[in-house]
Amino acid sequence: MATSSRSSNRLPFWLGLAFIVVVLDQFTKTLILGYFQDGEARVVTGFFNIVRVHNSGAAFSFLADAAGWQRWFFVIVGVIASAIIVWMLANHTTQRLFSFAVTMILGGAVGNVIDRLLHGHVIDFLQFRFGFLEPMFRGGYFPSFNLADAAITLGAVCLVLDEILRVRRGGK
Repeated sequence: MATSSRSSNRLPFWLGLAFIVVVLDQFTKTLILGYFQDGEARVVTGFFNIVRVHNSGAAFSFLADAAGWQRWFFVIVGVIASAIIVWMLANHTTQRLFSFAVTMILGGAVGNVIDRLLHGHVIDFLQFRFGFLEPMFRGGYFPSFNLADAAITLGAVCLVLDEILRVRRGGK
């Protein structure tokens, strides 16, 4: 049972890391709200802008044009996902890559849920433009996103990597 107590001792670390993601996400969004008007953009480089965009939908503005019910739907999904992730973390804290992955997803999900509760939409502000994206995205602009979205994406990539490594180890 030593593994179980050692395992449970790591849960505060992972939850603390998720909290740091939430704080950084909310801090950056507060800066954007304070210094930018809705729709305002500032060019940083030829391929990167800081913008202020309100997204009432999910990834790639999915359901953004819905009648408003999507706000509460995404809040409920985020809360349920967060609860499941905390349960998973409590049961797998010694699996470092897996725990890191779901911690990033947890921090990002909570950051975006806070936006939906406070503002009714998510604040996005990072915008990249690459010419090769023009066939998929108007003007080559990848949809704007925020630190919470980046954390969720990093978590998803790490989950895939964790699974690949697990399979290579023989499924253990």
